Amino acid sequence: MAVQREWFDKDYYAVLGVPKGSTEKEITRAYRQLAKKFHPDANPGDAPAEERFKEISAAYDVLGDSGKRVEYDEVREQAASGGFRGGQGFPGGGFGGQGFGNGGFGNGGFEGGDISDLIGGLFGNGGAPGGGRGRTRRGRNAAVRGSDLETTLHVDFLDAVNGVTAPVRFSSDAQCASCKGSGAEPGTVVNVCSTCGGGGQVAVNQGPFSFSQVCPDCAGSGRRIATPCSACRGRGIEMRSREVKVKIPAGVSDGQRIRVKSRGAAGANGGEPGDLYVVVNVAAHEIFGRSGRNLTLRVPITITEAVLGAAVRVPTLGEPVTVKVKPGTTSGTTLKVSGRGIPSATAKSGPGDLHVTFDIVVPKTLNKGQRAAFEALAGLEDQDTRERLGL
Repeated sequence: MAVQREWFDKDYYAVLGVPKGSTEKEITRAYRQLAKKFHPDANPGDAPAEERFKEISAAYDVLGDSGKRVEYDEVREQAASGGFRGGQGFPGGGFGGQGFGNGGFGNGGFEGGDISDLIGGLFGNGGAPGGGRGRTRRGRNAAVRGSDLETTLHVDFLDAVNGVTAPVRFSSDAQCASCKGSGAEPGTVVNVCSTCGGGGQVAVNQGPFSFSQVCPDCAGSGRRIATPCSACRGRGIEMRSREVKVKIPAGVSDGQRIRVKSRGAAGANGGEPGDLYVVVNVAAHEIFGRSGRNLTLRVPITITEAVLGAAVRVPTLGEPVTVKVKPGTTSGTTLKVSGRGIPSATAKSGPGDLHVTFDIVVPKTLNKGQRAAFEALAGLEDQDTRERLGL
């Protein structure tokens, strides 16, 4: 892996807005949030947003790769401590110009140990003592995995309960349909860069050492395209609308993210595509609520049913069931109907439950018979109260 000049100028942690000690998950989360905000689809015609998106992608390309991240951190630490100075090819000068002293570079870049360990560690064996042309383990033209994408799918409540296969439509980078990703106009050929031999890197001699840098003739691609594809302008990738069918499992919850492997953005230089993450937005049901895998339902009952008790038929996702209202039930009382909730995606856990809450309905108007009955009840209640008080 060859050191890139941008590594000295760009603080990729600051670009993604994360501290240096962040975990891979935290870095990925920050990248996805920023990529979604500045993606060209969300900011059509906004050149600054497009540049910001490219900067974010470049930062994640390094910090999202554990190997690159280690080498990036090493290079930044060496630069900060004055390990590169006095020569060419690096900001502030390059390697220390005072020669070897006490087994190191001048008064400080590298103390003790084999110098090839330092060069090999920083440049990925891209520079070797003796001024020879080093070989890089990975040039700029190496295959690069495509970015992960995220989109939202709105589903009906019952579809979320039972599971469904639904299409999602979005726009993203995809392999150019015209040149099939080669970047060359159909019918023309792609030549290997004669300067770097296709490696995308060239060796620059620095005294007894050589280090790699991006090939100036092919900009690190390792290829020379005489006639770029008119459809994608030589990128091999184009932005287009896509449709992907996504299998939504039974019992999916609102806000759940589903990963669809290899259906994200196209990779560069033949790299594999990224993944697609689908955030499920579940519509509300007209009578049922939901709490995890449990369904909730509010059922109105009359005063008489609450006082005397009753058997009440209540709806479920399948056939209705009969539940018992106990005498003296108060408003807000909840009972559980086992196994009548949301089906589970795994056979082990089984379905959730249905929680039925009773609401006592007080009539707003009464006919003569009802009024007479309530007045008689009121008289009995009043007589009972006087007797209990000894009046």
